[in-house]
Amino acid sequence: MEIQVDDSPGARIDAFLAARLADLSRSRIQTLIREQFIQINGHPAKPRDAVKLGDKITIVIPEAVPLDNAPQDLPLEILFEDDDLIVINKAHGMVVHPAPGNHDGTLVNALLHHCRGKLSGIGGVERPGIVHRLDKDTSGCLVVAKSDAAHQSLVTQFAGRSTMEKLYLAVTEGIPKPAKDTIFTSLGRHPVNRQKMAVINPPGGKTAITDYEILATDAASRTALVHCHLHTGRTHQIRVHLLHKGCPLVGDPIYGKPSKTATQTGRLMLHAWKLAFDHPITGKPVRFESPIPAEFKPWTDLTPTLFRDE
Repeated sequence: MEIQVDDSPGARIDAFLAARLADLSRSRIQTLIREQFIQINGHPAKPRDAVKLGDKITIVIPEAVPLDNAPQDLPLEILFEDDDLIVINKAHGMVVHPAPGNHDGTLVNALLHHCRGKLSGIGGVERPGIVHRLDKDTSGCLVVAKSDAAHQSLVTQFAGRSTMEKLYLAVTEGIPKPAKDTIFTSLGRHPVNRQKMAVINPPGGKTAITDYEILATDAASRTALVHCHLHTGRTHQIRVHLLHKGCPLVGDPIYGKPSKTATQTGRLMLHAWKLAFDHPITGKPVRFESPIPAEFKPWTDLTPTLFRDE
């Protein structure tokens, strides 16, 4: 595919192409640039290149890379499904995508079996459908695209924030102060332990915004049930933000500490409770709610009115 620049001189190449190629998201275009599938006047483009009038841009869309992982008949709790998307209540302990050390038994393996191969391939790997992820130890709502049109719309909504709502429940070691607040920081890789994320000083890292509110406290264990509203989707965002408040999540194997409560729950106490967005095809607002796991019951029982309908 070749495009000649006849307007918008000075625009970044990724923004220029995203405005003209409806089938490709800006993030996908950036990936193609990094992998040198996009050239300007016969030379590999760079992400920050500005286009000039008369430039000839060549785009090569590589064929999807076949997955090595086979479909597997694994249990899935489906909250909603139609021709374009599927919403899963992801189980605690299930890895979303195959990776070193987790080559099978993942959500992708289960989806390949359940959807019989009908999953979006716009992400560059054949039929993964994944537009966002939950950590292995986090449970709850996760949406997967079954069509490329749905994939592109959902990626745009996750990036744009205005139509996407992500609400979580967490249990913390210690009680955050104040009881209700917005945490606004930059998050990036920990400077020493690269397996961790950390709050870092700008301009490093990426903006991360979390609203939180305490729903209940347990004085005996000095723990709190916390409602979190994510405005961004950074890796380990809630876990690092509440740690930043001095209150790591109960059962967090990376940022937490051993405790009696963690032993009793036996898991990371983080649950993706509610997910709302505009349906990628109909445009109608949709909202999904994942059943609250039994491990949260000691805390939800402290606020029976709030969770009466769960």
